[in-house]
Amino acid sequence: EVYPEVYYPLSWSTTAAESDTMFRDSMTESGAFTPADFEGDEGSIAGVYNGYAYLNLSVSRVMAIRLPGATVEDVDKSFLGISEAPPHQLEKGHRNLRASFNILRYVWRTLGIDGLPELETDKLRVKEWTARLPALDAPFDELKAFLQSRQGFIYALFRQHLTISGQSALALGVLETICRDQLDDASLALRLVSGLGDVESADPSQALWSLGRTVAQDPTLTAHFDQGLDGLADRLRADAAALDVAAFLAHFDHFLAEFGSRGPNEWEAACPTWGTDHSLPLALIDRMRCADPGREPALQISRLAAERSELTTQARADLNWLQRRIFDKALRSSQVLAAGRERSKTTIIKAIHELRLRSYELADRLAAEHGIDPGDIWFVLQSEIEDYVAEPGAFASTIAERRAMRDHLSELVPPFVFVGSIPPISEWERRPTAAARAEDQLAAGEQLVGISGAAGKTRGRACVVTDPGQPGDLGPGDVLVAPLTDPSWTPLFVPAEAVVVDVGAAMSHAVIVSRELGLPCVVSATDATRRIPHGAMIEVDGSSGTVTVIELP
Repeated sequence: EVYPEVYYPLSWSTTAAESDTMFRDSMTESGAFTPADFEGDEGSIAGVYNGYAYLNLSVSRVMAIRLPGATVEDVDKSFLGISEAPPHQLEKGHRNLRASFNILRYVWRTLGIDGLPELETDKLRVKEWTARLPALDAPFDELKAFLQSRQGFIYALFRQHLTISGQSALALGVLETICRDQLDDASLALRLVSGLGDVESADPSQALWSLGRTVAQDPTLTAHFDQGLDGLADRLRADAAALDVAAFLAHFDHFLAEFGSRGPNEWEAACPTWGTDHSLPLALIDRMRCADPGREPALQISRLAAERSELTTQARADLNWLQRRIFDKALRSSQVLAAGRERSKTTIIKAIHELRLRSYELADRLAAEHGIDPGDIWFVLQSEIEDYVAEPGAFASTIAERRAMRDHLSELVPPFVFVGSIPPISEWERRPTAAARAEDQLAAGEQLVGISGAAGKTRGRACVVTDPGQPGDLGPGDVLVAPLTDPSWTPLFVPAEAVVVDVGAAMSHAVIVSRELGLPCVVSATDATRRIPHGAMIEVDGSSGTVTVIELP
């Protein structure tokens, strides 16, 4: 299972026909597979089962078998972290000498990557594509036709993102192998790709930091924020005649224009973003204003860049000329592809946001005309849009049924891994209540073991946050404990001393951003948000992947 929310019917029906094809194309491009490998396997790589999105781990494992020097365990760690996935069952056809030769050539080409100019081209293409879309005030039929159309442009961007993500994993894998086998320090690889300063998913942190500093240094703005987050946006707009508030709002509006596409569950067009729900970024600014001035992201990146330079010089000195040549290629490609992976995702998210805005507009117009819930539109299929728009009332019972099913699925815990057929919903566990979570919490001295995300060891107060829009009292000296992270969580990393995440692996967003900010990070710490008591003093060892409770609150 790779996405924590139940998919909305409209979103999945819009992408279902293309998603598996995109994954197949990306896999065959690497040379590890041929189209014949997927013949007869409908939905063999990606799919939605009982509302939740899944990827086929066996495909990645077969790729590991065909890649000389790789192991299934390495792939599992890279994609899953720690999980209950069963051992791989080797079958006829999994080994393929030609595929092994092809993928070795692909790896060597990947190590030769020292730039990705096509990603800048994609940014320009998104701007041009957006300019051709129906405006938000366009006639109703134009908006409807857009939602009914095949979003081939977004699919092409996503396919490139998949390719770059795969290449990034390959390059980092080679770098980790060199660091482990030749330099006796597997953790060195992550430190060598830290503080790059060109990771777009970390960019909002610097912008929000600036806004947070503005609030912290201005009595009028501080007074507004001190009144609480409820109604904050309206209070600020109402006080726009004040010069300091007006300047802040101008800065804030510029931030929204640049980063408004980001937000919790940003892959899902139905979900709000910073641009559609201003309370989300204001909550992050509220935490930023409390951060220690020394936590400024730019300062952290500068410090890490200096450390990375020293580590690189030392590593190169410890290698012979041939090892050094491969090391240099692996290091450069790892750095370029790590940043490229985040940049390609940012570009896709901006395109999805344009789809979101037009969907919201169409839904609002239907709601105003027919007195229905604007959210109803997400419970129809793309093939039903024409009929739904013509007579929304005819879908009332269907929408109610689908909404109830989605609510029910959201209360259940989907199996993280399943083999063959997914277990029936009746066998799924319910999400634990607050009382149940409290019964299973760690005691002082007990430890959770995950995997290393970013090196370093520190202690701090555990602050368990399950929604980035409600960060609670997260502040200086705290350790952020989260269920997962996407870019909407990034600003919460800034005031934190370390990050602990329930799920994730070596290429997860939490790891990439933690490396950029120099924070110890442990991912795949199963049930951390449930088992670590909020307010407990904990020790996070990002090098060993352990989290220890030192003292209970």
